[in-house]
Amino acid sequence: MPDQRADLRDLHDLRGDCARCFGLCCVALPFSRSADFAIDKDAGKPCPNLETDFRCGIHTRLRDKGFTGCTVYDCFGAGQKVSQVTFGDADWRSGSRERARQMLDVFPVVRQLHELLWYLNEALTLPAARPVHADIRRALGTTERLTRQTPEELGELDVDAHRQEVNALLLRTSELVRAGSGRGKRKDRRGADLMGARLKGADLRGANLRGAYLIAADLTGADLRGADLIGADLRDTDLTDADLAGAFFLTQPQLNAARGSVGTRLPESVTRPDHWTGRH
Repeated sequence: MPDQRADLRDLHDLRGDCARCFGLCCVALPFSRSADFAIDKDAGKPCPNLETDFRCGIHTRLRDKGFTGCTVYDCFGAGQKVSQVTFGDADWRSGSRERARQMLDVFPVVRQLHELLWYLNEALTLPAARPVHADIRRALGTTERLTRQTPEELGELDVDAHRQEVNALLLRTSELVRAGSGRGKRKDRRGADLMGARLKGADLRGANLRGAYLIAADLTGADLRGADLIGADLRDTDLTDADLAGAFFLTQPQLNAARGSVGTRLPESVTRPDHWTGRH
């Protein structure tokens, strides 16, 4: 059996490190005034809370100030990759306007690639997916090489085409893992509209919840062991005391958008959000 802990360390490397980034998400991404963002902000325009040292001036008070959306976001390490590798530690303020635009355009491309790296790395930690591990390793190497292309090459990359190729492997991985639970076929809720659903204590072991809309659903005490959660919308989902140990393709941004408790069991690949325990 491969050293799963080594692979999990790779997963932890695919997290945003704001200290090594030039605040790219605070500039490249647009905000719309809503429950998640206190202001409107156009793509390419720096957030007014971004300071000259590229730190957030209200980082410890984001939720109190109406920027909950910022607290649930993670770039999967793309920010530091673009800042330190793609552009060689040259920030978007110090170069030409064209260079700054290029940097902000490349960031979301690398972010998508890093998200794929997250899933591929996790797939290698799943023993049931061993029949496709060789293919996954090849896809992992290809995706990593793509992230290290020049800004010009990244700007021309067809990310959607590459995502489709990787997704075929991730689908096969899901089938293998859920088949091992003996429950996958009877619980195919892929893309299901489960917004506000009352699923307290539900047996969702081995369920296919890929892309399911679970916004504000009640999953208190639910059993999600072995469930595929890739792309599931967990905004305001109540995961209090739910069992997600063994759930796979669950990302930190998904978890950050949900509600939970100290009794919620989680996979090793993610961490318990601070706001679940009253910390900011």
